[in-house]
Amino acid sequence: MSYDFDLLVIGGGSGGLATARRAAEHGARCAVVEASRLGGTCVHRGCVPKKILWYAAEIAGAMHLALDYGFTASLEGLDWAGLKVARDDYLRHLEEIYRTSLEDHRIQLIRGRARFQDAHTVRVDGRDFRAPHIVIATGGQPVVPELPGAGHGITSDGFFGLSAQPRRVAVAGSGYIATELSCVLRALGSEVTLLIRKEWFLNAFDSLIRETFMDALQLQGIDVLSSILVTAVHRDHDGRLSLHTSKGHVLEGYDCLLWAVGRAPNTRDLGLEHAGVHCDGPGWIVTDHYQNTSVPGIYAVGDVTGRAALTPVAIAAGRRLADRLFGGQPDSHLDYGLIPTVIFSHPPAGSVGTSEETARARHGHAVRVYQSRFTSLQYALAQRKLPSAVKLVTLGPEERVIGCHVVGPGADEMLQGFAVAMGMGACKADFDRTVAIHPTAAEELVTLR
Repeated sequence: MSYDFDLLVIGGGSGGLATARRAAEHGARCAVVEASRLGGTCVHRGCVPKKILWYAAEIAGAMHLALDYGFTASLEGLDWAGLKVARDDYLRHLEEIYRTSLEDHRIQLIRGRARFQDAHTVRVDGRDFRAPHIVIATGGQPVVPELPGAGHGITSDGFFGLSAQPRRVAVAGSGYIATELSCVLRALGSEVTLLIRKEWFLNAFDSLIRETFMDALQLQGIDVLSSILVTAVHRDHDGRLSLHTSKGHVLEGYDCLLWAVGRAPNTRDLGLEHAGVHCDGPGWIVTDHYQNTSVPGIYAVGDVTGRAALTPVAIAAGRRLADRLFGGQPDSHLDYGLIPTVIFSHPPAGSVGTSEETARARHGHAVRVYQSRFTSLQYALAQRKLPSAVKLVTLGPEERVIGCHVVGPGADEMLQGFAVAMGMGACKADFDRTVAIHPTAAEELVTLR
């Protein structure tokens, strides 16, 4: 049986590109199938454009804080359209880097939409391509709920396409996307209402993060409405949106509704039934810890698997898969048990390992927790003081650190080093023996009692 490639990757996002490049470095003949822009969600509708807006929001916050530090400063408005042009130019630059990288690695780029014909054959625009190893890395897309008038709202994809800043925004959702974009919009001057369907948002995170954020969002002037659902949306005669809610209220006067209520896998038109690939109920591709699907020779990495939807996770899983298939490392796989993640909000928050709630449910009285809530020195002179907090979750008599949770300025940068320490099995005593860097927020984690 002849094959066109050793490895065929469906999807030109972070996970797919990383898999193909690593396999090519091992000498495999590779191709990537992509119908849209190289870089996927992260580059064009996620991590990168979001972080650029986050930096803009940080600058706005610094200008407000400047007054408390004795500067004469004024915030006279944001050129949203100009910022979007500059941001999009940068994203095109990144896409060109990805394209050049494929050429440098002698990876063939096949433009079009892929559809399985059988377990080893993929059809793209009428042409068939065969490979003994096929990786599905098609990612996901934001969900719009099925309710009257839902189409009047936009998702995160639409948010990054906005050419003008919305002035009064309703955000429906309770995850990190809803939290991050609410904070960005508020910091840049929009009025924001956040509607969450349960009592708390960020339910996948430790209670320290959830509770601290509730205070922080309200201090920033974000109106948080808990235990509420949007049931219908209407566009009024003046173009403004009215939201009907599960509590019988009608919220009026919004010029933008942002849906951030979850994501769905991009598996619908792949023809997985022709290959026999098994998906769960919502459509996520089921994989084992080696990224194997139910069909030998077909693998899946990244968001399409429904596991830890983070760009570095997709990259790491793809690289380890390529090492296993082509690099002579038969046991290479990603350990999903210790993945650091950051919420790029204001202030940012970071988490690695197990939450206190999960730890106690699993281990009971063997868990001991150390935590502190404080105000960062950055806000010592400020009229509005955003809260900071840290927590260590430890296990057993040796107090091995199994969870680290941080909220506050610098949380996004400090967490990486603590993740390394935890991966090496650090215990509370190791933290205690570390000399603190003063004055910093990070020193709180090595001085907890």
